[in-house]
Amino acid sequence: MLPTVDDVLRLEAVRRGQPRVVAGGDRTGNRVRWVHVAEIADIAHLLHGGELVLTTGIALPDEPERLRTYIGELADVGVSGLMIELGRRYATEPPPALIAAAEENGLPVIVLAHEPAFVDITESVHSRILQDQFDELRASEQLHEIFTRLSVEGASTEEVVRQVAALGGHPAVLENLAHQVLAADAGGADASELLSAWETRSRAVRPGRRTGYDPTSGWLVTTVGARGEDWGRLIIDLGSPPSPRETVLIERAATTLALGRLLDRHAESVERQAHGTIIARILAHAYADPQEAAARARALGVPLSGRRLLGAVLRHRGPGAPPAGELSALAETAAAACKDARLAALVGVLDEGGPHARVGVLASLPARADVETALTEIATRVRGRSEGAVMAAGSVVETIRDVRRSFLEAEQVADVAARGSGARLFYRLPDLRLRGLLHLLRDDARVQTFVERELGRLLEYDAQRGADLTRILEIYLDSGRNKAVAAQHAHLSRPAFYERLRRIERVLDADLDDVESCVSLHVALLALSSVRWERP
Repeated sequence: MLPTVDDVLRLEAVRRGQPRVVAGGDRTGNRVRWVHVAEIADIAHLLHGGELVLTTGIALPDEPERLRTYIGELADVGVSGLMIELGRRYATEPPPALIAAAEENGLPVIVLAHEPAFVDITESVHSRILQDQFDELRASEQLHEIFTRLSVEGASTEEVVRQVAALGGHPAVLENLAHQVLAADAGGADASELLSAWETRSRAVRPGRRTGYDPTSGWLVTTVGARGEDWGRLIIDLGSPPSPRETVLIERAATTLALGRLLDRHAESVERQAHGTIIARILAHAYADPQEAAARARALGVPLSGRRLLGAVLRHRGPGAPPAGELSALAETAAAACKDARLAALVGVLDEGGPHARVGVLASLPARADVETALTEIATRVRGRSEGAVMAAGSVVETIRDVRRSFLEAEQVADVAARGSGARLFYRLPDLRLRGLLHLLRDDARVQTFVERELGRLLEYDAQRGADLTRILEIYLDSGRNKAVAAQHAHLSRPAFYERLRRIERVLDADLDDVESCVSLHVALLALSSVRWERP
């Protein structure tokens, strides 16, 4: 950053001349771009602005009017200040007309009581300017390296914003064009205070340029986007005008954010990432104060305080986690469904890439809203766009602290519902009945012992001979012990199917016409499904 006139006055080469400000004392914060020695009065047309002009005054005019013209021309061209050596032309003070004109034009005038070497002053100031420029260049290169690495590593939006706050030492916020906060890092400050009434405050800030500083709010703002498609703004809450390094920081970060969005076309949207981050941190109790979670959600347009909250989980049927692209598409589908149903909700992919990946929905319901109606509307819209999805909902809770309990319940329900072939629009805990109970008890050694006692010999028979008798038994029991229907589902002729049932009876030493035996075997098969299931 360029030194100010105040910085120049503190240099040893200047202090030796015993400097004293005699006019424009409120403008000594002017930046000094260069130092120029000039004795003639007609010098302004040779300057470009930002110069500190040094003179002995020996060639300045005597007439007050011409002195006022001289000062006015220097002020008009934008010089940072005028430094006059006393002794050669002026003994103790510059002429009153010069001082008055300088005050009127806001031009700092400094007198030097002792004769300095102008060359020492110019060398000192120029060395300071060049050193500052070198430091800025080095800082710019460091920022370039940091954000290039983040781009190559595919850093998340949250990580980029976190780096901006850490490198700048000030809070950083990324918002979309609707002024909803997509990511924020308070940089050690109070996040709730930072995000309070965010949309209202943000809408009032319009710098007028792609990157600009708003003195009223103290915000440095830059637009985020590429290829003519802007999608957000990155903001650093500086509180004071930015340095060149801070401007480079915010613009380089904005480029990284825009590039990340272009390169990862199939990834979930920035909005879904922001929603998912808040849900995940609520579930992990990562917010020291629930009010911070409420503030972050409110900044995204989802109020959580004073509302009825409900956790829901969506996933595809079958074991294992689907590819991330499918989950992202399901998250976008769920978000669109909530929007169409006019339901405020956070929607995002949770534990993406892990074995427990799923879509989480944190619905925010008004006090008088009917929960079943809201869930039906969402599930109907999701089913219309994604037939293979299963939706499960937890219990309604009243506080953010209890959201985790609602989500845990929804996850357990989703695990069980995804195994079945039911056609419900959505599932709640009472809908699972025996299958749900066995799922909750799947890690109990007594349940596992029961499964082995009932089915162990049949499972061993299948393993040794490559047979499928366990599957045949499951089809038979799922068909209500209707042999004709079961044979059709098994794609076998009736004689072939009947023969396999007799083989099952011999292996298990059980009577498949006995109701109690079949009930016990059916329960064991349901429990086996829970024990064997590769958890999502």
